[in-house]
Amino acid sequence: MLASAHADRKLAGHIAKAAGAPVLVIDFRRAPEHKYPAQVDDAEAAFNWLLSEGYEPGNIITIGHSIGGFIAVALALRLRDKKQPLPGAIVSISPWCDLEMANDTITTNAGTDKILSKDLLAFFRESWVGGTGIGFTDTRINLNRADLSGLPPPTLVSWGTYEVLAGEDAEFAARAEDAGIDTATVVVPGGQHSYVYGAGRIPETDAAIAQIGAWVREKTKI
Repeated sequence: MLASAHADRKLAGHIAKAAGAPVLVIDFRRAPEHKYPAQVDDAEAAFNWLLSEGYEPGNIITIGHSIGGFIAVALALRLRDKKQPLPGAIVSISPWCDLEMANDTITTNAGTDKILSKDLLAFFRESWVGGTGIGFTDTRINLNRADLSGLPPPTLVSWGTYEVLAGEDAEFAARAEDAGIDTATVVVPGGQHSYVYGAGRIPETDAAIAQIGAWVREKTKI
């Protein structure tokens, strides 16, 4: 519903510099005009375009924040189910993992998260999947219900401790590790939702991005 490739290109540039790799920023379609699965469809189209341009799938990293953090994982799950080549790594920052909004931090972090709230998430949820017939527990849209097995790309999950999504993000990271995925976490104390918007201005954000970049270089050897 919000933001665009233009809004994200600055933070994407900081991450690309830290990782030592070029970045393709996708201006995927937005809700409510375009319901799920339009956004994952657009990510898949971009991935296939990169392959057509000669990029090796193992040298492509899917990365996103907020709903983009969901898409970064959902794309890999879709490719796995289609038995198609997978990206070399996944970086999921402040992902929306649980459309049931069942984790305790939805309530306990309500006073510290200045970006998201339960009511706002409910509005986003209705705008995205309302009228589609897809339930909030559907594994296509709920990462904390999805089968993560057979997903070989190493995965990094990052979030801020002040987020209402902090609990479900920690739960997703634990589920990924339990599924045998090479999993890393970067937790930003006092970080807000999508803390990466502070790139170049907030030392804690820059430190986290440096960690993410180093991890990408280690795991992909790009």
